[in-house]
Parts: sequence; structure tokens; C-alpha cells
Amino acid sequence: MENRTAQEYHVTYFDAECSRIRSESFDSREDAERFASRNCTGEESWALIDEVIVEQARIAA
Repeated sequence: MENRTAQEYHVTYFDAECSRIRSESFDSREDAERFASRNCTGEESWALIDEVIVEQARIAA
């Protein structure tokens, strides 16, 4: 088994339509930023982008 690390970008944001905090994961920072921008439309809206290092296990065949 081989372990590698990869980066993910987690966007935590306030969904004003249902008044809940939600989260989405993306492979690229650009996609995460675009998503965050689309969800920050009102005065009460906010979004945070976290860069997360994840370990991916790969099993040898």
C-alpha cells in the first residue's frame, strides 16, 4: 500500500435560503473561490476556504 498526499479545498458557507451553514469540497482553489463568490451575494452571506492536506492510500495490484 502506498500513501500519497493531495490538497483539497473546503468551502464552508452560510446558505441564506435555508439559514444553514454548509460545506463543499473542491480539487482546485480556483473552483473553490468561484463557488464562494457565487454564494456571497447578500450582506449576511459569508464563505471560508480552507486548504486541507489529505492522505490518499493506493493499494498495489
